[in-house]
Amino acid sequence: MIEIIIMLLVAYLLGSIPSGVLVAKHFNKDLHQEGSGNTGTTNTFRVLGVKAGVLVLCMDLLKGTLATLQPIVFHVQGINPLIIGLGAILGHTFSVFDHFRGGKAVATSAGMLLAYNPSYFLIACCLFIFFIYVSSMVSFSSIVSSPLLVIISLFYHDWVLTIVAVALTTFIIYRHRTNIQRILAGNENLVPFGLYYRKKNK
Repeated sequence: MIEIIIMLLVAYLLGSIPSGVLVAKHFNKDLHQEGSGNTGTTNTFRVLGVKAGVLVLCMDLLKGTLATLQPIVFHVQGINPLIIGLGAILGHTFSVFDHFRGGKAVATSAGMLLAYNPSYFLIACCLFIFFIYVSSMVSFSSIVSSPLLVIISLFYHDWVLTIVAVALTTFIIYRHRTNIQRILAGNENLVPFGLYYRKKNK
């Protein structure tokens, strides 16, 4: 039991590393005051550019992956790695190092899935990229891909994966509630590519 508690704490602390905030400091920027005010990957791309965005994406993915791999690396029985990975998502969203603020957990969730089930991770990536290309909106892609991944999880016959997928979908949609309002109002931020972006800028 003590091993599980320690792993959850380590996962939370890993997730709490404020990647976007740390990278932004090198640019003398405060992501809380720029763009959407979010410290996650999308706002980093928007405010700091591609190189900084890719760096933060990799850091956020790695947080979820390392946290989830703990039970496997340390040969701890009796706990599903996904449960430990949830600690990183909690840390990423409510970082102890950033006044309990954080990102929207999409990249860190993806890192968790990469460690647990690479094929499921690849499907998630394909869905995410497809919906970004169609909508030109990262938020829309996150919101639509998540429930589809719940359905896909059923084909893996892994009840823990399905339960976690449902929990993550609920959490991600909740974290994107302001984005949903902007999407419905027609003023959500767009990425500079994709079908909708082209249509809107003809």
